[in-house]
Amino acid sequence: MMIDISITEQKLVFTHRSVRLIFPVSTSKHGEGFKEGSNKTPLGMHEVCEKIGIRAESGTVFKDRVKTEKIAVINGENTDLITSRILRLKGLQVRNANTFERYIYIHGTNDEKNIGVKVSAGCVRMKNRDIIELFDHVKIGCKVYIRR
Repeated sequence: MMIDISITEQKLVFTHRSVRLIFPVSTSKHGEGFKEGSNKTPLGMHEVCEKIGIRAESGTVFKDRVKTEKIAVINGENTDLITSRILRLKGLQVRNANTFERYIYIHGTNDEKNIGVKVSAGCVRMKNRDIIELFDHVKIGCKVYIRR
């Protein structure tokens, strides 16, 4: 079970046995990096350490990883909301060891029109239907490789 994220292609590929899923994503508008507060997407090997949002309605807004009662208006708000599902990442290398503390996730967004463009604040954004599908396949411990 593996997730491969290409910054250059703004693409996520999930593979597990005979399952292969490919989705467009959005990574950081600030580029790639590891520094706390940089809002950059960290490169290297990570793993999914937490899955948040099981059975939440599509578009459900999360605040501090807690489900709210709000449902996002997709492409209707001018903010970056975390929606539908969250796959929280933990860095497995010295250079990305602070990924967990930086709250780097793979998550749904209300800004679906910009998926495929580098516009996030460090996380990997996905369309809501795509993160829900991916979430259902991923297990805790799934390796996530983020590369240029």
